[in-house]
Amino acid sequence: MKIALAQLNYHIGNFDSNTAKAIAAIKKAKSEGADLVVFAELSVCGYPARDFLEFREFIGLCEDAAQKIARECTGIACIIGLPTENNNPEGKDLNNSAYFINDGRIAQRVNKALLPNYDVFDEYRYFEPSTEFNCIDFKGHRIALTICEDLWNTIENPLYITRPMDTLIEQQPTVMINIAASPFAYNHDEERIAILKDNAARYNLPLFYVNQVGAQTELIFDGGSMVFDNAGNLLDEMPYFEEGIAYYTLNDDASVTFTHQTGVRVNRESDIAQIHQGLLLGIRDYFYKSGFTRATLGLSGGIDSAVVCALAAEALGAENVMAVLLPSKFSTDHSLKDAEDLVNNLGCKSETIAIKDVTDAFETALAPQFKNLPFNIAEENIQSRSRAVLLMAMCNKFGYILLNTSNKSEAAVGYGTLYGDMCGGISVIGDVYKSQVFELARYINREREIIPENTIVKPPSAELRPDQKDTDSLPEYDVLDKILVEYLENRCSSSEIIQMGYDEAIVRKVIKLVNTAEHKRYQTPPILRVSPKAFGMGRRMPIVGKYLS
Repeated sequence: MKIALAQLNYHIGNFDSNTAKAIAAIKKAKSEGADLVVFAELSVCGYPARDFLEFREFIGLCEDAAQKIARECTGIACIIGLPTENNNPEGKDLNNSAYFINDGRIAQRVNKALLPNYDVFDEYRYFEPSTEFNCIDFKGHRIALTICEDLWNTIENPLYITRPMDTLIEQQPTVMINIAASPFAYNHDEERIAILKDNAARYNLPLFYVNQVGAQTELIFDGGSMVFDNAGNLLDEMPYFEEGIAYYTLNDDASVTFTHQTGVRVNRESDIAQIHQGLLLGIRDYFYKSGFTRATLGLSGGIDSAVVCALAAEALGAENVMAVLLPSKFSTDHSLKDAEDLVNNLGCKSETIAIKDVTDAFETALAPQFKNLPFNIAEENIQSRSRAVLLMAMCNKFGYILLNTSNKSEAAVGYGTLYGDMCGGISVIGDVYKSQVFELARYINREREIIPENTIVKPPSAELRPDQKDTDSLPEYDVLDKILVEYLENRCSSSEIIQMGYDEAIVRKVIKLVNTAEHKRYQTPPILRVSPKAFGMGRRMPIVGKYLS
């Protein structure tokens, strides 16, 4: 049996596009002599469809699309993922399903059993878990078909009390196929390989795994579809962050041979290289799927805006990026030069709008109320909000989308101005710690200097008052980021972090800053997720909570 794995980029709710992609892949696979083409989880509607799933019409359109795809399956079979109505009146109204389509009709339906309900996943909100498991017979093989999480209950601390494969293996399948929508995080590829390897070896069966690729707002899917032999050896690994179709032959003895081998990675990509690829895909898909083409951002001469500008130019084309320099009376000459040098290196568009007169006008208007009180954070934030007003005016006038340039370290401790530098349509590096931003800048410069060296080596500063440095308000970033990783990603308490050897006063200050900034993060743009625990849909904290603050 010749199997094609179709690793495609879907668009949530875009049934015409998703159906056309599937049909094109079926025709291509058929021309290559494939017997079966396999698509990803919920490929018909895109993942995650979230509350679109509450619309009956949406579910009906999924079924209509599946019927269109079925009509193309003559001389070839396919497996597609979609939401379906739950036939049992008890429980949730929907199942997360896979259709096995053959001879122009839907021959069998398989429903997902293990529904993730943690971090960015919210499947039990919509779907009823399956309790029935049946293999699929096709071309002399018996297929144990599972959907994503159904194979993830092999870890030391299992989240579920059952394993679907424990039931399916009793039916003596000859191969496992798993369709997935597994989001990207920079450490997730190795975790996936370990889980899938364990399944293949545990059940002594070859395993074909297909993942989707592409970004859906903040979630990025990296592909990396894989094939394992029955001993758990990784035989082939499709490219990451790009679409493709790969072909394999499952022999009668359950061995796997290759038609077009794409190749197993001998050395895994570094975290920073993966983050770079993920962010490019995230930017590109956010704009394309939203129907926009042009971006703008405030370019300060600092490393955060420089990295975002370089990423945007690479993702969208430099001609589609407008960098706006917004110097204040506190901006240094070297910052302006660094920004101008970056613009020249990238070849993007730029404008310069001085904000001194704007901020002076605000301060004059507020003079009766401020009553000669000393300069403080109020005047600092007026500068940041003045910049935001001007940038949003550019968006309204010319149809740009504003890129937010706040990093994860700043977002964590609230080191940013609400309705100022925290505004934007999409937050590009809001899941990238400041120490990683420096690494990302070096990676962007790996072949030639794009980001000026001075931007990378100078002390970070918001330049909202004379001689300001980030370290006036925050610990050194190499210390801050390590504490943040322990708190945000490893979920360690302040006492646990202090026991690791960190200064008690610094730890308590950092965690208090994180918790008191929660209201700010509720009002920030969507953040492209590249880590195991990002701000946004995967982290749900009370604003007025007392614990740990």
